[in-house]
Amino acid sequence: MKPQDISTRSFGHLAETIEGELAFVPSNLPPRLQWSNQLVSALSDADRAIGQLHGIGLNLPNPDLLITPFLRREAEMSSRIEGTQAQVRDIYLFEMQEPDVQTEVPDVREVSNYVRALDHGLKRRAELPVCLRMIRELHGILLEGVRGEKDRPGEFRRSQNWIGSRGCILRDARYVPPPPREMESCLDALEKFINAPDRDIPVLVWLAMIHYQFEAIHPFRDGNGRIGRLLLILLLCAEGVLNRPLLYLSAYFERNREEYYERLLRVSTRGEWNEWLLFFLRGIVEQSLDAFERSRQLMALQQQFHERLKSKRSALQIRLIDFLIERPVITIVFVRKHFQVSYVTAKNNVNRLVKAGILKPFGDARRNRPFIAEEVFGILGRPFSASHQ
Repeated sequence: MKPQDISTRSFGHLAETIEGELAFVPSNLPPRLQWSNQLVSALSDADRAIGQLHGIGLNLPNPDLLITPFLRREAEMSSRIEGTQAQVRDIYLFEMQEPDVQTEVPDVREVSNYVRALDHGLKRRAELPVCLRMIRELHGILLEGVRGEKDRPGEFRRSQNWIGSRGCILRDARYVPPPPREMESCLDALEKFINAPDRDIPVLVWLAMIHYQFEAIHPFRDGNGRIGRLLLILLLCAEGVLNRPLLYLSAYFERNREEYYERLLRVSTRGEWNEWLLFFLRGIVEQSLDAFERSRQLMALQQQFHERLKSKRSALQIRLIDFLIERPVITIVFVRKHFQVSYVTAKNNVNRLVKAGILKPFGDARRNRPFIAEEVFGILGRPFSASHQ
C-alpha cells in the first residue's frame, strides 16, 4: 500500500512490514458513527426483517428441517465467493457416501469442511464464547485435508500476507493487512470488543463492525473470508438475534461481490463506515426475506409430498417425506440403517416415493445408488428474487 491510498479519515494507520513495504493497521472498535436518518431507517428495516425470521424459528416443530439445508446453502455461497465451485447437491451426495469410500473432490471437501466448522461452532458456543480460541478451532476444521492445509490450519499467521490480483507481489497489493506483531494486538482488542459486558451499540451494527474488523486484520494465511462470514452466524445466535441459524449473508455478498470488497476496503482507506453499514443492513433485509420465502416454499413442498401419497402412505413414508426436506439425498442402505428397517422395506418405500415423483434415481451406480428429491434442490438453488422485497 502507498501513503496516497489512505485519506485523513481512514480507520487506522500505515505501518512498515519486515519487507519494507507499508501495511494497514485498523483502529480499535468502535468507531465514532454519524447516525444519519438513512442509517436509522436502514437499521429499523433490518430489525423488522430479522424479527420475522426469528418468528419462523420459534414456530417450527422440527427446526432441523430448515437449518440443515440452509446451512449447506450458506457453505456453498461462502465458498463460491472464494472461487470454490461446488453446489448444495454435491455436498449432500458427498455426505451420503460411506466415509471410507468418499470420492475426493477438492471443492466439495472444502464446502463440506465449512459445514463441519459451522456445525462445530454452533455446538461449541454453549461452553465457549466466541473468542480467539474458538476462531482457531473453526479454522483448523475449515482447512483440514484441503488445498490450504499447508497454511497452518488453526494457527494465526506469522508472516505478512496481502490481497490483490492473482500473482501480484506485496508492493502492488490492493490491501495489506497488519504485520504479525500489530496483528496480535488487533486480535486481542477485537476479542475484548466481542465479549465486552456493557455495550450500547445496536447488535446488527455491532455485527457489521466485527465483520469489517476481522477482514481488515486477516489473521490467517488462507480462509479469512469464510471464517469471517461463519462468525456472523455464530454471533447472531449467541446474541439471541436468532434462536435458530436461519439467516446467512454469503448469498448477498456473493451477488454483490465487487461492492462487498470495495465497501470493506473503503472503511479502511476512507473511513466510510456509514456506507458499509448501509450495505450490510440491506443484506440483512434481503437475506431475511429470502430465507422467509424459501422456508415457506419448503414447508409447502413438504405438504405437497404428503398429498401425493394420499391415504396410501405408510408410517415410514411419512417420516421419509419429512426427512427429505432436511436431507434431499438418500440411499436404500441409508434408509435401512437410519430408520432401522429391513433392506426390503427400505427399498419398497423408496420405490413408492419414486413412483409418486418425489424421488428420482441419480447417476448409474450399481451399488448404493443415490435418490434425489429434485424439487427441494429447486427451491434451495433458485436465484434471489427482488420481488419479495
